[in-house]
Amino acid sequence: MCSQVSIGTGCFLGLGLGLNWWQWVVFIAVVAFSWPIAWCVNSSFNVQAALYKKRWAPVETWQVTHQLLETVGAGFVVRVAFSLREPNNKKERTQRMTARKRPTPEASNAATKPPPSTTLSATANSITDPPIAPPKAGKILTASLIFFVPYAYLIFSHYNIEPDLKQSIIINAVLSSGAFLVTLSMIPVASRYVLRRNLFGYDINKKGTRQGSVKVPESLGIVIGIVFLVFAILFQHFNFTSDSIWLVEYNAALASICFMILLGFVDDVLDVPWRVKLVLPSIAALPLLMAYAGHTTIVIPKPLVSYLGLEVLDLGWIYKLYMWLLAIFCTNSINIHAGINGLEVGQTIVIACAILIHNVMQIGASSNPDYKQAHAFSIYLVQPLLATSLALFSYNWYPSSVFVGDTYTYFAGMTMAVAGILGHFSETLLIFFIPQVLNFLLSLPQLSGFIPCPRHRLPRFDPQTGLLTGTNDGTLVNFFLRQFGRMSESSLCILLLVFQAIGCCFCFLLRWFLAGWYK
Repeated sequence: MCSQVSIGTGCFLGLGLGLNWWQWVVFIAVVAFSWPIAWCVNSSFNVQAALYKKRWAPVETWQVTHQLLETVGAGFVVRVAFSLREPNNKKERTQRMTARKRPTPEASNAATKPPPSTTLSATANSITDPPIAPPKAGKILTASLIFFVPYAYLIFSHYNIEPDLKQSIIINAVLSSGAFLVTLSMIPVASRYVLRRNLFGYDINKKGTRQGSVKVPESLGIVIGIVFLVFAILFQHFNFTSDSIWLVEYNAALASICFMILLGFVDDVLDVPWRVKLVLPSIAALPLLMAYAGHTTIVIPKPLVSYLGLEVLDLGWIYKLYMWLLAIFCTNSINIHAGINGLEVGQTIVIACAILIHNVMQIGASSNPDYKQAHAFSIYLVQPLLATSLALFSYNWYPSSVFVGDTYTYFAGMTMAVAGILGHFSETLLIFFIPQVLNFLLSLPQLSGFIPCPRHRLPRFDPQTGLLTGTNDGTLVNFFLRQFGRMSESSLCILLLVFQAIGCCFCFLLRWFLAGWYK
């Protein structure tokens, strides 16, 4: 029965996704190799006894893998069968795709007009539907070595992390690598679908140039969110058991993230007003708040202990209110600190790297098992977020070939908020968000309605020079342009990401300076 369900699911995916040959090959390779690699990591640590204590047997892994491969194989066979029926003539394929598009008012008016010449029609089609630019994955991965090298050094050399905890981190990293490859191959597929449904936009910061008239696919954050959820759910099989105390909170975290992805996509499609956008994360945070079973206490700073007479203070429902407000802030702060190519994804990558380094440092320096598990829990969520974001960044970096949409910004903000809340380092997380806090303070007069707020608070673009000029709108983007003068879009993004990295480094310096004195 399980095999029939697997094959049926695969047939549905083969028909619905419409993957190309090479994309199916990548998908099969990821599934075929990531699971055995994860199994090899299990065996290399020689923890078979521990695995049996967790009440799952190795044969279950291969049963699940077998069914997963049946699903993928069935989808591949169906796709091959239907590819034989696809027209080989380019003209026939164009006619079929034209027939699939929904009619628009412009198309209806055009139907009454005399048809233009064949040459002009072919030229218009080539301009309207340009192919998506290839990813800049090589450059992105090379630049990310600045993080991966010290991160690997901290895990494998600097700190003496327990083998079972290190094993779980490595398995999660292997699955995250698979998520990177799947995301990299799925974005072009999703781009064609969203363009077909008229979900596209024009790059305002390139208005007046050739790139400013190109249709850019929007809402590609839905791909990253789905891939993240799939691999995060698969990771449960390797790490959590049915009686694990962390399983409930892990599923609650995924529920909140999934809820936020849905609301973000609704926002992209329906164009929700700003005041409603502020409320959406409060709805998505409800599963996390309802399932939260951790402590509601805070440690009083040492300088205040003599005045309060307490070392630990139980806040009760006030602590959950703080968690709720933190989720709202993190989600919206990523969303409003945007407007140029690569900024939304870039700031997420920088903060995710800082969160991972902080978690590893706390695991290595602590002797409390629960404290270590809380930070490991945060790693399990942030590593797939970083991997999928790097894949998206390779398409979203200047010049951007896809737009991430509110779907991604809500998803990224909620994921980092959940990681900080359940990892019990919400204070540190807020310091990582220093640029977002400054941007929020600058934006507050316009968001509150005291100053008129335009739809797009973007800088002015000069098509003659290709430079951006800051406006009087209250954003960190315009503030940097007013302070440092006109500059190109890529230079401005790099400057803002460097500022984000400086803010994260300041957080680490502040924690080192206050260690032993503040708490």
